Amino acid sequence: MSSEAFGVAAVAVWMAIWWITEAIPIPATALLPIALFPTLNIMSAGDACHPYADHIIFLFLGGFLIAIAMEKWNLHRRLALRTIWLIGIGPSRIILGFMLATAFLSMWISNTATAMMMIPIAMAIIRQTTDYLKSTNSEIDTEPTRFRFATALMLGIAYSASIGGVVTIIGTPPNTILVSFVERLYHQQISFAAWMAIGAPMAVIMLFITWIYLVKFAMVPRVKKLVGGEETVRSEIQQLGKMNRAQLSVMLVFIVVAVAWISRGFIISEGQLMHDSTIAIMGALLLFIIPADFKKREFLLDWDSARRVPWDVILLFGGGLSLAKGFSESCLASWIGQQIYGLEGTSLMMLVIAVISLTIFLTEITSNTATSAMLLPIVGSVAVGMAIHPFGLMIGAAMAASYAFMLPVATPPNAIIFGSGHVTIPQMARVGFVLNIIGIILITLTVIYLVPLVWDIDLYHLPEWIPAAR
Repeated sequence: MSSEAFGVAAVAVWMAIWWITEAIPIPATALLPIALFPTLNIMSAGDACHPYADHIIFLFLGGFLIAIAMEKWNLHRRLALRTIWLIGIGPSRIILGFMLATAFLSMWISNTATAMMMIPIAMAIIRQTTDYLKSTNSEIDTEPTRFRFATALMLGIAYSASIGGVVTIIGTPPNTILVSFVERLYHQQISFAAWMAIGAPMAVIMLFITWIYLVKFAMVPRVKKLVGGEETVRSEIQQLGKMNRAQLSVMLVFIVVAVAWISRGFIISEGQLMHDSTIAIMGALLLFIIPADFKKREFLLDWDSARRVPWDVILLFGGGLSLAKGFSESCLASWIGQQIYGLEGTSLMMLVIAVISLTIFLTEITSNTATSAMLLPIVGSVAVGMAIHPFGLMIGAAMAASYAFMLPVATPPNAIIFGSGHVTIPQMARVGFVLNIIGIILITLTVIYLVPLVWDIDLYHLPEWIPAAR
């Protein structure tokens, strides 16, 4: 191992320890490569800083700005309520409605914001149902944490926020980190449409399995009729009124951007310089340009609102990308791959299961973004060292980072739901453990069977572009 590779390994271990223990704020840890790589003679300050302005970061920045505009004009709330209304108001159906609405929104806006928006609506329905059951002297226990309908509804919101985020590249940070690492380490692009082709089928199946498990096995709602549910949802929709010009404009920009992301690979010929990040920033700029009320000089998006961009996540991306660049340029990635003699002969499926399991249970105790930034360069190097396609292990790890369902600290939606008072840690751990196991199985099947089929790749052999990348 060269001195540069040893230095990168030391920085990686340092960052991993601080990310796991949160000795200092997680985004602050992400700045270590800027301070240490030039100091340790690994790369210049300019090279260490460059990944913090990678075009993938601007893809996420554009996505954040579009999401902020949707929240500013209450468009996300309107979409959620309409979805719930369409699905139905029965106990099990309303849980499904909340889960579908939450999953759809978390494809485009942050899982945290989605969960926080859904909670007040869910709490209003729970409160009305509880009051009705108490007034009729029902035998159903409506005490918080013992009211199964409320617990199932809250868990459904938390879990569907994480599940929905897997569908798109911008849905959750691990997806974006994977795409950026693949481009930085191997000079390969994963398009928005290509990712959705594997993320959407898995998320749909996982969402319905989660719903069935919640309402039929884990937390069967004993409530036969949801009194007040219909009135609550109708009242919320009526309070929003008709869609105004600003909401229609934001909706139009969102649809155009989403269609452009999905269709870019089919419309733009190879060799063109446009990227998904170009589309994201175009959409964000339109929001600053299009007026909501021209007379008042009010626009769809203003800079005061834009300041709500989660810069901590942006810095975390940059730190992960800079670390990945260190792995590549110091040849640490190649060195790790060369040390994997003990794994020769291990089946790909067993490797994928091991990586997915490690990622899921590690994410239970640390940030999924930090987990992805730590593991992805390593599992990619392991795959190359074993002469197998790196996408298998890397996609498995990225998807698994969003499938931690057991503990409140695992994801922000889990923590938000726990704070509602309707879910205990033992309840979340018991239900979440089963879903973790289901997630391991489903992600493994997706990686082993769906990815090669949809992307037309051979996971069992190194692709032709690996030698050039190395």
